[in-house]
Amino acid sequence: MRALGSHSGNWPRREVRMRTPGLDSGCRNPASARIRTSGSDVCSAACAAGPGLRMDRNPSPPSSEAEDEEASGDAVGDTVYSKHWLFSVLTKLIEVISPEKSDLNLSNEEIQTELEEEMENDICKVWDMSMDEGVALFLQEFNAPDIFMGVFAKSKCPRLTEICVGILGNMACFQDICMSISKDENLGQVLLQRLCDSDSPTLLETSRLLLTCLSQPDVANIWVERIRENPSVYDCICFIMSSSTNVELLVKVGEVVDKLFDLDEDLMLNWIKNCSRQSVGQSTDDSPEELPDFKIVPCLLEAAKQVRSDSPEGLDVYMHILQLLTTVDEGIQAIVQSPDGGKETWSLLYDLVCHELCQPDDPPIIVQEQKTVLASILSVLSAMFASQTEQEYVKMRKNMPLIGSLIRVLQYMEDCGKRSLDNSKESKPDETEKSGLTQEDFHLKILKDICCELLSNMLQELTKENILEGLNQGHLNEQKCSCAFKNLLPLYFTAVESFHEVLREADQTLADNLEKCFPSLRLQT
Repeated sequence: MRALGSHSGNWPRREVRMRTPGLDSGCRNPASARIRTSGSDVCSAACAAGPGLRMDRNPSPPSSEAEDEEASGDAVGDTVYSKHWLFSVLTKLIEVISPEKSDLNLSNEEIQTELEEEMENDICKVWDMSMDEGVALFLQEFNAPDIFMGVFAKSKCPRLTEICVGILGNMACFQDICMSISKDENLGQVLLQRLCDSDSPTLLETSRLLLTCLSQPDVANIWVERIRENPSVYDCICFIMSSSTNVELLVKVGEVVDKLFDLDEDLMLNWIKNCSRQSVGQSTDDSPEELPDFKIVPCLLEAAKQVRSDSPEGLDVYMHILQLLTTVDEGIQAIVQSPDGGKETWSLLYDLVCHELCQPDDPPIIVQEQKTVLASILSVLSAMFASQTEQEYVKMRKNMPLIGSLIRVLQYMEDCGKRSLDNSKESKPDETEKSGLTQEDFHLKILKDICCELLSNMLQELTKENILEGLNQGHLNEQKCSCAFKNLLPLYFTAVESFHEVLREADQTLADNLEKCFPSLRLQT
């Protein structure tokens, strides 16, 4: 049994939660790092999932005119690839998994776990070539998916399994082939079982294949239903998120979960309520015999912690998954009714907002880059604050820096708005219309709305002591209060009025100055 991300050694069954190194180097595709794609973009990214095209290593075409004419009939579609050569490679692949090559009398140590160099080079070429639609159609006509099914069932070589899943992933980028693969129930079940594999590259290619299929509207529901009927998928994905240190794998698995939750709320609810039921399908030989009792929220948090430093896009993915959980009451309860009462979730998100994202030494334009992840984080914090006002971790004396951070986000958005307005004045009318500078950024508007809602709720909870502490520590001052009032009024007038009354007790001068700037407050006193 092989640990996640490892290509050698045994994996003790009772130590399956141990973290192991991530993907090793090798002939992998650099484009596999592409993330947060959807629809046709996912297909484009997945189609690059080969080990790197090496045209010079393919068989050279014949040189004579007669042979050239003969070779043209041997070409796959409009390509220069040879049908005969592809046939020979697939035939060799069949031989690799034939009974003669898998003697039942061999011990586990004697079973071939590594590919011969020549075979690996050839099958990697096929992986590269499968990015071409003509080659993909040829492989489909030659029943390559059935051959790969045999590989999954009989091969003990992780590298071969990885390559075959990768080829299927490339083939699935083309709509008709994706439909054929998706409708094959046996193949679909076998591919889902690959999520229980212990080989990290295989898991990565399987996740990429699933994301490609889920991103095609014509087949997405087939996979959602299939996954819903296989509880083992939940266990395997939770195991990866809680146990892998492979950032690339964690990001891709996160994208799969994000897509699933976005497509089907019922499936999300099932996973929220899931208590790690036993797998209904046959597990792979190298999967753990027994998995721990997983809960979705702790697994998401563990994965987010792993990707936060190395992959901003990955962090965005996991924060969006948490935000999707808060769109249903059961999801909010899963967060705040965890054994620690939601403290770990709050602490992670608080740390991200106060110490990592949109910091004082960042240029204001940073809010444009971080707007989606900030919106997700603040949305979760807002839901938690509204539902857990009695928890110690949401007490205002512990969260004055968060108020300062929320106001800084609003200040940065104001600055970005001014820059956009200035640019629009300098641009020609048609250029302004094309660039969209005359319209408020949709995502920035969402961020502003979420930020204001959380800030208004927090301001209403401040005591005189809290405000004095905030003034002393620099989280509050006249400029920041003015920015907050400007963004909160008139929608959150009640919250501003309540804060202003308490502020008058803490700092009469500051309250009077703000009253002069915002006459509506004076009319109510």
